[in-house]
Amino acid sequence: MSPNPHVSGFSGDGQIDLVISRESSQGQKNTEKSSPSTVVENDPFYVDFEENDNRDPVNFSHFRKWTITITACAFTGIVAAASSSFTMGFDTMMRDLSCTEFQATVGLSLYTIGFGVVPLVTSSFSEEFGRHRLYIVCSFVFMLSEVAVALAQNIQTVIIARALGGGFGSTGATLVGGTIADIWRPQQRGLPMSMYALAAVSSTGLGPVIAGWIDANPRLGWRWIQWVHVIFTAAYFVAVLVFMKETRSSIILSRIARKVRKDTGDGRYRARAEDEKRSLSTMIYISCTRPLRLLLTEPTVQSFSLWVGFTWGVLFCLVESVSPELQSIYGFGVGETGSAFAALTLGSILGFIANMYQETLYQKYHARKGQEARLYLACAAAILLPTGMYIYAWTASPNVPWIAPLIGLTIFMFSAYVIYQVVFIYLADCYGPFASSALAGQSLFRNLLATAFPLFTQQMFARLTYRWANTMFAIIATAMIPIPYVLFLYGSKIRARSKVSRMILEAESQQPPPEKKSKA
Repeated sequence: MSPNPHVSGFSGDGQIDLVISRESSQGQKNTEKSSPSTVVENDPFYVDFEENDNRDPVNFSHFRKWTITITACAFTGIVAAASSSFTMGFDTMMRDLSCTEFQATVGLSLYTIGFGVVPLVTSSFSEEFGRHRLYIVCSFVFMLSEVAVALAQNIQTVIIARALGGGFGSTGATLVGGTIADIWRPQQRGLPMSMYALAAVSSTGLGPVIAGWIDANPRLGWRWIQWVHVIFTAAYFVAVLVFMKETRSSIILSRIARKVRKDTGDGRYRARAEDEKRSLSTMIYISCTRPLRLLLTEPTVQSFSLWVGFTWGVLFCLVESVSPELQSIYGFGVGETGSAFAALTLGSILGFIANMYQETLYQKYHARKGQEARLYLACAAAILLPTGMYIYAWTASPNVPWIAPLIGLTIFMFSAYVIYQVVFIYLADCYGPFASSALAGQSLFRNLLATAFPLFTQQMFARLTYRWANTMFAIIATAMIPIPYVLFLYGSKIRARSKVSRMILEAESQQPPPEKKSKA
């Protein structure tokens, strides 16, 4: 067996300064300094980051990390606001396009189905082309889809453009979790991931607040809801070009290796990702099938997907039903009902603040509870979720002040934020190298339910009334209370019986401790 040189250390100005780690057949390593003209056998020279190399995304400065994190989360907020604010323009859209409310609702639903389905295919492109390029492409095409909606002359154009917007918006939004994982170490991800969840959940309420007052102005209407989104997305597109950087380390190393090959004319300089990379078709096949396999076979993924999927479906029912309910019961105008959605944003902010306490509990009990230390706040949210729904269902009455149902909405959204946040962090902790697939599986299920629920909302509320329809949702949420408690108490035992979890544990136990690299 011939020695296998491993190369690390390239200076930022393009000059090569290499440390070659030669591994013998006995597994012993020798390190030697190499000049550019040195030739060591015919095996590849693997390019890697040095320790504390500032080109390694985890070694970016805190200022750059937070700039990237905030910019990435901004896209999540924009696409979430575009999802829910669309409903505030239903009345003027139906008037201008001579369409039915059900046809307008299809535009809402197809947007969410794009969120669930499209990332199964496009997630592979981040491995092939990097995250930065996808942010650029997705934000630009998302902006064009909003322009198409604003200029649409019929409902069919609106539906098609919304489907495209959901697809490209989802691709950008689902990249954010990966971007955070690229630049923050595991023990540092709590706050960045909380910001991501806050952007995703709070903007669902913030969008209608603004859109309600836009639609209330007779000189503006539903088209200007879209034009405002175009303005925000255009500003974001510029921010991506200015502030975002590539954060996927395998892409960065591949670019360094290509530059060194070009500068030296020596084709042996390689990034490991170049040799290990599968074909794009294979990656797409894996990204489409593995999430479904985990969703169908892993009890942890199944239970949390069911919980967050139901919560997300109810949220989109509320997004569509809050306006007509408050208008019929309290006589609110479209602007006032839009302002009522501020309760959803407030609930998200309270959930964000409460998550700080959850992080404290995690740091305190992680050594004893492991991944289940993420679930303390989730256990409280399991009880508060149906509580908020019962309050909203039974206080929406002309005899009860309007603030009472909004308190119920705030409690509901607090719980929805906590559930959304804990699903991302807990599944990422449990499934390690398969975290992206586990999260893609729950995202698919969650968005499919968010697609389906609004389609039967009108008929359900018409037959059961708002009070009893929302009570039915609350009863189902009550039946789901045991989910986080079962995982909190028995999660480690459940994973121990899982084939995928056992494989992850075996791989981690066989992984040697990281070596300290020599500095070139």
